Amino acid sequence: MINSYTLRDGRLVTQPVTRKEQLTADCLWIDLEKPADEELHWICEVYGQQLPTMDTLVEIEASSRFFQDESGLHVRSYFLHEIPEQVSNVTVAFVLNKGRLFTLRDETLKSFHHYGQRLEMQKGLVIDAFGIMLGLFETKVDRLADLLEQLHVDLEVLSARVFHAEELDFDEVLTILAASQDKNDKARLSLMDKQRALSYLLRSKGNSEEELSLLHEILRDIRSLDEHSTFLFEKVQFLMDVTIGRINIEQNKIIKVFSIAAVVFLPPTLIASIYGMNFHLMPEFSWSFGYPLALLLMIAAGIAPYWYFNRKKWF
Repeated sequence: MINSYTLRDGRLVTQPVTRKEQLTADCLWIDLEKPADEELHWICEVYGQQLPTMDTLVEIEASSRFFQDESGLHVRSYFLHEIPEQVSNVTVAFVLNKGRLFTLRDETLKSFHHYGQRLEMQKGLVIDAFGIMLGLFETKVDRLADLLEQLHVDLEVLSARVFHAEELDFDEVLTILAASQDKNDKARLSLMDKQRALSYLLRSKGNSEEELSLLHEILRDIRSLDEHSTFLFEKVQFLMDVTIGRINIEQNKIIKVFSIAAVVFLPPTLIASIYGMNFHLMPEFSWSFGYPLALLLMIAAGIAPYWYFNRKKWF
């Protein structure tokens, strides 16, 4: 699927491209989502632009993700793909050449959709292709900030559960904490990747004062979010430690009950075992009150350790 964006009256107008003839010379941004081979061939025919294949987008070396050659400036960056209860990092390829921006991705990303809507609604938001690329990075950083803020709110709610005396569903708590840590890790990876990409763009030549100012502003936001992500990481670790500690306490309580029960029943069992021995010379067997006496001994032997433990406040 291809969407083209053309600057008209200070606004970018979007148009789905279904035919090669719709790719005009005044298109400022060409966004390709899961493009077919035929669509990539259209781009090559109309603009003479070679785009990377989807298989080459996963390279993680800096030399493969940020470089410039005869076909333009190439930047490949992680964008967070958000689906219910799960997030993942998707590589997006940016190619800037001859005043035109090409983006290539294999997933539907909310950042692109929201930014495209802003471009259509706000007049004068961008005037060139480089500004569009910076705007996409800025939008993604804003969405990462929203994700980390929501994650913080969720952890506060979970924290109240962890410290609540009646909370016993620790399996669910650990599952939520693991999912929260996974979201935070992926958001942090995306932030680090954007920091590398923007640092590369900052070193590029020909940036205007306004573009340099925006680059520095986005980098400051990324550093701030990175600190917040570190705080969330430490908070998740703390809550995990507390949860595991409470699990150990609950297990110790159960073991304590069984231990006390074993100690309480051990003396009566010993008495019953003694009188269970079939020796002829046991005088208690001939006593008329021998059986009641044995029962009383067993009861007393069970009560004595229970009373002693209770007095020592061992349970």
